[in-house]
Amino acid sequence: MKNFIVYFTLLFFLFVTKVIGQETFENKAKSIAVNIEKITTEEKAALKKEVDEVNSQLVEGTITKEEAEKKKKDFAEKRARNIENRVAIEQEKLQELVQEKVDGKINYKKDRGGTIVLIGGSNDSIRPNQTEIKIPAMKVYEGQEDKQKRESKRTTSQFVFAMGLNSTMVDGKLQDSNYDFIGSHFYEWGFTFNSRILSDNNLLHAKYGLSLMYNNLRPTDNRSFVVNGDQTDLITNPIHLKESRFRNVYLVAPVHLEFDFSKDGNYDGKSYFRTHKGFRMGFGGYAGINVKSKQILKFEDNDYKTTQKTKGDFNVNNFVYGLSTYVGYKEISLYLKYDLNPIFQDNLIEENNISMGIRFDFN
Repeated sequence: MKNFIVYFTLLFFLFVTKVIGQETFENKAKSIAVNIEKITTEEKAALKKEVDEVNSQLVEGTITKEEAEKKKKDFAEKRARNIENRVAIEQEKLQELVQEKVDGKINYKKDRGGTIVLIGGSNDSIRPNQTEIKIPAMKVYEGQEDKQKRESKRTTSQFVFAMGLNSTMVDGKLQDSNYDFIGSHFYEWGFTFNSRILSDNNLLHAKYGLSLMYNNLRPTDNRSFVVNGDQTDLITNPIHLKESRFRNVYLVAPVHLEFDFSKDGNYDGKSYFRTHKGFRMGFGGYAGINVKSKQILKFEDNDYKTTQKTKGDFNVNNFVYGLSTYVGYKEISLYLKYDLNPIFQDNLIEENNISMGIRFDFN
């Protein structure tokens, strides 16, 4: 079940990345031109290889000069037909693309949240029944009324991705001497729901969901973690390490009280509530379980490059809970989270994980 959640979330994130990379009209036209040039280059290279083989056969005396000339002619004609046929397909794609642009079937416009694809309308004159696709929010609206209805829903959903720097704190002091602060990272992705608390006011929202958190620590001074009974010590490794990394993965349920200062939308003289359209901030926390702990060591042993991956509990706490907050504009915000319980269960020195970075909420 744990692996299923990890793989499903990873595949979903790759899908989001692909959607974010959707092309504009200009990029599509350029891509077609590049394909045409690539086709010509490929066919010419294939023809050269075939001609070289014929010349080798002629030198070896396995074919006559007349046979060689005939083969070269046949190959040249075949490659010319291939170029003509393959290029014709690309030219047809280009004609269709241009025609769609001329007819106004597909239009692109930019806003601060990304790219908007309009089907059945134009940038200058938005039609009430046109289809609108928002990238990277992955929203498809079938007309203005559908957009108004869905944007003003009391509960909306988001895909969340966050990344940044990771370290630990002991007695309120950052342990940047024990861990490479720039090299230690955290990642988080998951799904959230955002519910407007008051029916007649858009300021307060309850934000809740499910996330996977990856906390990575890279010890400094050629050190790694070693389990010694109920203690997990950070000691100097006798082998020179190319890399030392300790990772904890948590499945958590985050809950935040979000203040959303988005301005109301307006359509046909009527206003409606919107979310993630302006400045917003959230305060709350999270609680969950540890699903995996792993240490990765890379070193050279007798001129052999070796990667050692050790999975185990490392005396890590099975449960995690902490506080988190974010402040941002539209989809992007600054993000801070802090574990209230220590990483290791019974260590004499209690280290609490702290992370700070950037968070994306794709509404």
